[in-house]
Amino acid sequence: MSAPHPGLPATGRPTAELLTELTALTAGDLPTRGERVSAYVYDSGRPGVREAGHAAYAQMLEVNGLDPTAFPSVVALERQVVGAMATLLGGSDATPGIFTSGGTESILLAVKAARDARPDVRDPQIVVPITAHAAFHKAGAYLRVRVVTVPVDPATFKADPQAVAAACDSETVLVVASAPSYAQGVIDPVERIAADAAARGIPCHVDACVGGCLLPWLAEAGADIPPFDLSVPGVTSLSADLHKFGYAPKGASVLLFRDETMRRHAYYVCASWPGYPVVNSTVQSSKGAGPLAGAWATMQALGADGYRTLGRSVLAATRRLVEGVDGIEGLVVLGKPEAALVALGTDPAAPLDLWALADESRARGFFLQPQLSVAGLPPSLHVTLTGVSESGIEDMLAILRTAADTVRPLGPGTAPAELVALVSELDFTTLDDAGFASLLPLAGIDLTGESAGRMAGVNRLLDALPVAGRELMANRFLSALYSPHLAG
Repeated sequence: MSAPHPGLPATGRPTAELLTELTALTAGDLPTRGERVSAYVYDSGRPGVREAGHAAYAQMLEVNGLDPTAFPSVVALERQVVGAMATLLGGSDATPGIFTSGGTESILLAVKAARDARPDVRDPQIVVPITAHAAFHKAGAYLRVRVVTVPVDPATFKADPQAVAAACDSETVLVVASAPSYAQGVIDPVERIAADAAARGIPCHVDACVGGCLLPWLAEAGADIPPFDLSVPGVTSLSADLHKFGYAPKGASVLLFRDETMRRHAYYVCASWPGYPVVNSTVQSSKGAGPLAGAWATMQALGADGYRTLGRSVLAATRRLVEGVDGIEGLVVLGKPEAALVALGTDPAAPLDLWALADESRARGFFLQPQLSVAGLPPSLHVTLTGVSESGIEDMLAILRTAADTVRPLGPGTAPAELVALVSELDFTTLDDAGFASLLPLAGIDLTGESAGRMAGVNRLLDALPVAGRELMANRFLSALYSPHLAG
């Protein structure tokens, strides 16, 4: 008899048993539906639309997008999805684009295209506002492109066009604007940034990963949305996620280009091996067509009227949240959010411990996403409002008021200086995952005990560390989390 393989049963298990185990494993997860999670999930609140997306996803799951000549359905679906998004965002059904697995892949490909379009540049750089998404830094790291960050207006959190222009030089292959930026939900001055870039012969990418499927409908609902899409002169590419406010299953984004030449620079081709010629439009080679089909079905099931209705609901929820927060002592909205993303900060005149507020809110059933301070910008708690948020907005505000009342007597809250000093002095290169895991209780991190889910101490510590220290801690924590040493 052969030796057992850990983690692999000796014989196959029945499907019902496996699904029961999956249900048990997900019991501690945040809910993926409803209005009580302020990040990560986007819910239209329409079961029929959800079912259409899921069914189409499952039907096309085994279709491989590696070779579109073998599976022409992939081409037909992608043309429809890209064409629909392009017409929504200032282009036409002939606008070149690529369907990708998400905003990060769209951004990686946009940076690759801009880099490869300038083979004469030996040290390529991209210029981004400090509020640009982390995916641009990831693209820089993966593609060996320097990322030059520039400040934003400290009151509005919008990019400073003069600072962007001043940072450009002969090595700049791309400038970036956000519509909106994730952290504060504000739209950068795209027209000015794109015009300045065009005058220098530099491409301009608009990161509308969050806003692409939302801002047009907010504008129809009466929101003041400045021009941001491909209709703006100088905008050469734009990314927009369908698995956010397009409400499609995860794994769905599009990258649109003004011209087909730039799209071809995003492709990867290899014929220098004895196998089949490889030509990829995305980072992935083999890939199931489930996300593409799920996105297509969701768009078809909702239609323009469905998105229009959801846009009105999202706008109403956002305005009510901003109005309601104004009445909670110690809590303020940072900037003037132009999309359905709101950053909750603390009033310097009556400061609250934001990290304790997040814990108290989560304990009462509402998740707020912590956002650390950086480059002089204050820390905050993030709220994304979706199609189901309007029905629960009063409950959300009630939870915020109660949580604020609970933490207000505690004061602003700071990380112990001795703990910050200890972490700063540690040589993490000498610690393996087991050693790192053993130190986490000192930082107040308990993933299994009664304090599991309470992250105030961790967030205080991270916010007190320099960026390099935060990144090192996060890297080591992720490694330890996937090791056996932090198993519950």
